[in-house]
Amino acid sequence: MHTILVIEDERDLAELIAFNLEKEGHRPLIALDGLVGLEAARKNPPDLILLDLMLPGMAGTEICKILKGNGKTASIPVIMLTAKGEEIDRVVGFEVGADDYIVKPFSTRELMLRVKALLRRTLPEQPRKKVFSVGPVSIDTERHLVTVADKEILLTTIEYKLLLDLAERAGRVQSRDILLQNVWGYNYVGDSRTVDTHVTRLRTKLGSAGDMIKTVRGFGYKIEEE
Repeated sequence: MHTILVIEDERDLAELIAFNLEKEGHRPLIALDGLVGLEAARKNPPDLILLDLMLPGMAGTEICKILKGNGKTASIPVIMLTAKGEEIDRVVGFEVGADDYIVKPFSTRELMLRVKALLRRTLPEQPRKKVFSVGPVSIDTERHLVTVADKEILLTTIEYKLLLDLAERAGRVQSRDILLQNVWGYNYVGDSRTVDTHVTRLRTKLGSAGDMIKTVRGFGYKIEEE
């Protein structure tokens, strides 16, 4: 049973989501205010958070940014729920660390599928190797630890999986569609530029080592030593 925190100020919608989560065998918790939701996530980190963008108390983007910047809560997957569907809104959501994004109105069936897929992606993996290294970047899959020149780098779950997927295939080009399947774990409903946004964030966090992630124009990405 997974504990899922629903931070949504529309009570009817929050209760509908909670009802469907219970039907799927999860344990839902509801917070109708941004600050209350943030405190709940900090006090007892859930397995996943469904986070509205527009909230009283504190905006969903700010909540996500705070959670993803804290080592205790950074790995909690976050699905943003919002009435804003413009590309810039999706980009902002991903830039602050959201793992997925769904626009209102949405079907509860689609939301449950997104939840299932995201939870499946966060299950412990059994890779063939325990440590992958590319240049100064080292990925310890047993400890879920990424370092650059022996300095720990804090990554979200998606950023970690994206880096690991590229490192496992170092020197080989990965298309955006393949990265969506391998990292996001299902046929993503939306723009493949989602990958571009996460690659940009990953490069920034890796510092100068981020230059090893090369763009193959019109196709995708690869990682290789300089």
